[in-house]
Formats: sequence, C-alpha cells, structure tokens
Amino acid sequence: MTRLPKILMDGVFLGAFFILASLIIAKLDLGHEVELRGPFYAIDGDTLAAGGERLRLVGIDAPEADQTCGGDGKSQWRCGDAAREALSVFATDPTISCGGDARDRYGRILVQCHRGALDVNAELVKQGMAVAAGNYAGEESAARDAGTGIWAGPFETPKAWRASRGRPEEQESGGGRFPAWLADLWS
Repeated sequence: MTRLPKILMDGVFLGAFFILASLIIAKLDLGHEVELRGPFYAIDGDTLAAGGERLRLVGIDAPEADQTCGGDGKSQWRCGDAAREALSVFATDPTISCGGDARDRYGRILVQCHRGALDVNAELVKQGMAVAAGNYAGEESAARDAGTGIWAGPFETPKAWRASRGRPEEQESGGGRFPAWLADLWS
C-alpha cells in the first residue's frame, strides 16, 4: 500500500520536472532579437532569404508564388508573382533592415522590416500586395477601398487558396523551434 503513493508522487515530480525543463528550454530559445540588414532575396510576397536564414514578414499574408487573381479568362493575373516583385523592390535595397525574436513552425524568423522610417510590412498591405494578418487592418481597408492590387478584382485570400489546394496553413507561432516542436508533439 505504501509503495503506490510513493510511485504516484514520483510520477507527479517527474511530470513537474518535465514541464519546468520544457519552459526553461522554450525561454532560452526565445528572446534574442535578430536584426538583419539587406539586401535580401524575395522568395515570395512575404518571405525573404538572407544567407542560410529565411525571414517571414509578420502580420501579413501575401498571395502564394503560383497564385492567380481576378476572374476567369483574360482578367486573370499572376498576383503571387506581383507580390514577390513588390517585396523584391524593398528587399534589394541595402538600407532595408528586418528584425524579430521569434520563429514560426518552419523555423523562419518572424520579422518586421523597415526601410528608414517606412514599415515595409504595412506598405505591402497598403499596396494591395498582401492581406492583413495582424495589425494592418487600416492599410488593408485603404487598399480595398481604393481597389489597389489584389483588391482590383475578385481573388481568393492566400489562406483560402492554400486550403483549397491542401497546402499547410501559414502560422505565426511566436515561439522558437523548441515550442514549435513541442506543439507538434501534442497535436
């Protein structure tokens, strides 16, 4: 009889130790701000490459590289390519800087990019080359009202477009690699 409570108590302590160790490792994986300066290579409308790192612009969701927008027939245009080109204009400028302290589940650094005082993430939404996925509702509303970029005609949101093709959803976890691994373990 006395062995069972001891075994249960050992299990509780082991579980608490695992949770505490996980939190410590997660904290160590976060918190160090990464600041990178351009020029960068635009992979698509919301992803940059810098050396061996990939950077995901936080708070926006741009059309995928092979996504088209517009109606049927002649009115279709390659909005994914246009979004990449719009980001490329900023990315190739050596004065661009991008910083962030978290990674998504793919290991990309979640970044906010600036060219001088210009918020590049906000500007892409304002140009109609991305939808807001965070704090850029005002810029998205202005682009929609002006019929700019993807708002010039019918289009599928990048999230809906990915879902209709069975592609994984973009998620901004805000955690590091370890928290993403831990989340995948429990999902």
